[in-house]
Amino acid sequence: MKVGDSIAVNGVCLTVTTFGDGAFTADVMAETLAKTNLRELRPGSKVNLERALRLGDRLGGHLVSGHVDGVGTIVALERQDIATLVTIEAPPQVMKYIIKKGSVAIDGTSLTVVDFDQNKFQVSLIPHTAHATVLGGKKIGETVNLEADILGKYIERLMQGRQEQPVTNKISLEFLASNGFL
Repeated sequence: MKVGDSIAVNGVCLTVTTFGDGAFTADVMAETLAKTNLRELRPGSKVNLERALRLGDRLGGHLVSGHVDGVGTIVALERQDIATLVTIEAPPQVMKYIIKKGSVAIDGTSLTVVDFDQNKFQVSLIPHTAHATVLGGKKIGETVNLEADILGKYIERLMQGRQEQPVTNKISLEFLASNGFL
């Protein structure tokens, strides 16, 4: 790790400003605190830490940018065999990208959506993920940072761009006359 490196803290991309003795510091802007669960952290809080992916690295989930789309709240935890079904209430700006068997990053952890309704979605935590991330220790009522799959956001933007282009009518009186309609 070096000064200037990107590191995700609970899924929030931050820039390392100093490091040493097993610790690092990063500047966190007021907007980041307002729009993520980082504002709830206290000394000793457990967090997910992940270095930025390098080109050529193996991708074990989906592309996660570290730009949080919203904060959700855990509303249910249900044990199912060896896994835990986690239900998260999420804001509309996240829910519009949630699809069954699609990807979502929760505190920076890439997970697959099991099911969803209008304002909630569910993911299944396998024992390894529960143990290797902070998600296994979360309780009902706790908040999590949410990042929707970037592919859905790009597709939405491309489709909006097509809709915003002026429609040009290629059928004119000249066209109709030259093709025998007038």
